[in-house]
Amino acid sequence: MMKLAPLNQRRWKNFRANGRAFWSLIIFGVLFAISLCAEFIANDKPILVKYRGEYFTPIFNFYPETRFGGDFKTEAVYRDPEVQCLIKSGGAIDCFDIPYEIMDEISAGSYSGADFEQGWLMWPLIPYSYNTPVDRPGAAPLPPNSQNLLGTDDTKRDVLARVIYGFRLSILFTILVTTLSSIIGIIMGAIQGFFGGLTDLILQRVIEIWAAVPSLYVIIIMFAILGRSFWLLVFLMILFGWTGLVGVVRAEFLRARNLEYVRAARALGVSDWTIMFRHMLPNAMVATLTMLPFIVTGTIAGLASLDFLGFGLPTTAPSLGELTLQAKQNLQAPWLGFTAFFTFAIMLALLVFIFEGVRDAFDPRKTFK
Repeated sequence: MMKLAPLNQRRWKNFRANGRAFWSLIIFGVLFAISLCAEFIANDKPILVKYRGEYFTPIFNFYPETRFGGDFKTEAVYRDPEVQCLIKSGGAIDCFDIPYEIMDEISAGSYSGADFEQGWLMWPLIPYSYNTPVDRPGAAPLPPNSQNLLGTDDTKRDVLARVIYGFRLSILFTILVTTLSSIIGIIMGAIQGFFGGLTDLILQRVIEIWAAVPSLYVIIIMFAILGRSFWLLVFLMILFGWTGLVGVVRAEFLRARNLEYVRAARALGVSDWTIMFRHMLPNAMVATLTMLPFIVTGTIAGLASLDFLGFGLPTTAPSLGELTLQAKQNLQAPWLGFTAFFTFAIMLALLVFIFEGVRDAFDPRKTFK
């Protein structure tokens, strides 16, 4: 087992001493782990199928209906009663006429059809994916019940399934955008602060011009030309989001570049890049981490805002911003508004508490009893 360095041990001890941050990390980790396994929790395909002694994994593989005794070579629709009957009965022909009666007899143990071999389907906890229409009577959106714990949206899709998939999508999008834009911003801020002079002046003017570009208009234009996609939105958000950390990192490097340890490293012949990223950057981490909660929450809010306006992810994606838009358009369905509000509130609060703890853990002046 890898042993942490004494400095990192102190940081981890300080983080654990911050109870709010530590428990927020645990809760957020559990929620994120659940969302990473979304296909096993909310899916319109069974996790495992046994048919005539063989095992199948529809979540991972394509199986035509003919593989289970059906007529079509297209992918089996496992929610259809005929397909379920074929699997449970071992391919009984009568499943096309009386599927429910045969399945009831199999459940009661009284079915005795020719060439009968009992099979089964193992379903996820929520038998709907984020884009699966729910078979319930009534006009959408439908209120919560035992079938749909958080109700359905205005196209009869299960809200709980969309929240699970949307939570994962929002966090993965935020991790990608925040990580890459922070790396670019830290490098640019370090270059400006360390070298100063003409380099700093030129880059400052470039950043001022770039920050003045209306990012929303650029996103709209790019989507109109190239179409809406996840990776295009990630690229555009990074393109306009990297300037967030530049000012803070630049200020820290300007302050530290004339300190004694930097001058000593220069006198010993240490390269500029080693001084910048091995010696100066760790001392600038407190100020950098102070800004990260704002960048993370801003990225999540930016994605939700773009989805709310209709300029975000594709319409087929499980978007929390689109759920918020549906809540506004369907005021007679309060469960949509409450679900969107509490999802964003819990997610953002946990992230802010975690990053507060990380910031305090890196602060050498901060101690916990």
